[in-house]
Amino acid sequence: MRGMTRLMLVAVIVGSIAPAVPYAAEDPPAAQAEPNAPPPPAVPVVPKDAAPPPSVTIIGASDAHGVLGRDVRSAADEDMGRIVDVIVDRTGQVRAAVIDFGGFLGVGSRKIVVDWNALHFGKIANKKDSISLELTKAQVAAAPEYKEDTPIVVLGASGTLQPLQFIP
Repeated sequence: MRGMTRLMLVAVIVGSIAPAVPYAAEDPPAAQAEPNAPPPPAVPVVPKDAAPPPSVTIIGASDAHGVLGRDVRSAADEDMGRIVDVIVDRTGQVRAAVIDFGGFLGVGSRKIVVDWNALHFGKIANKKDSISLELTKAQVAAAPEYKEDTPIVVLGASGTLQPLQFIP
C-alpha cells in the first residue's frame, strides 16, 4: 500500500508540474486557447530613447480665445479693423499684430502693423471679450501699409514701442 501511495503522490506532482512545461513548437498556445476567449492584452513597445510624455494644460473656454479674424475697436468704440496675422521675433516673442484696416467688405482695405502692447484684451463698452487698440482711427489711417518681405513699420502707442532686434 505504501508503494501505491508513493506512486499516486508522484503522479499528482507530475500532473501539477506538466502545465508549466513550455509547449512544443508544433503545438503553440494560441491553438489551445478557447475559441471565444479575448486576445491577450497588447504589451506596449517603448523605444529606449522615447521622449517623456508631454505636459498638459487645460485652459477654460472663457479664459482664452484665438485672435486671428477678431475685430479690433478703438477706445472710442470705433471699428479699427480685423487681426489677420501676428508677427513674432526670432525668439518666438509676439511683437505686433497685422490689422486689415479700412475699406468695406475687404475692398479698399490695407494692412497695417500695430505694436502688440498697444492692444488690450478684455471688456470695453459692455462688449464681452473685445480687443481694443490704444490708437485713434486717424493715427491708424496715417500708418504705412504693411507688405511682406519689406521692412516692417510698427505703429505703437506713445512711448511703448521698442525697435525689433534681429541677430543674423
